[in-house]
Amino acid sequence: VRLVESGGGLVQAGGSLRLSCVASGSTFNIGSMGWYRQAPGKQRELVATITSGGGITTYTDSVKGRFTISRDNAKNTMYLQMNNLKPEDTAVYYCRANVMNSGVSTSSWGQGTQVTVFS
Repeated sequence: VRLVESGGGLVQAGGSLRLSCVASGSTFNIGSMGWYRQAPGKQRELVATITSGGGITTYTDSVKGRFTISRDNAKNTMYLQMNNLKPEDTAVYYCRANVMNSGVSTSSWGQGTQVTVFS
């Protein structure tokens, strides 16, 4: 499975961005997915997750009420709507997919998209 993120950019604090993650390849094997981010000098952290059917979502505390994760399985695409952005949201954002192959779960990652929030 190949994942490609897009939608990052430069935005003023308080603004919004919508990230997309398009999957290709053996997409029928994709289960849960998630968004992660990594700021300069920091470890990669989990931002949000979504189950295969989209019915259950989770968020890290710092983005609750501001970010919304969703997916459109017909389009093999996952989204992250980010509102009321803050400078501390500045990071490279990555999407991740759990992929099942012969009963074994592996992870696929995208290449990342840069989000920069200025005050």
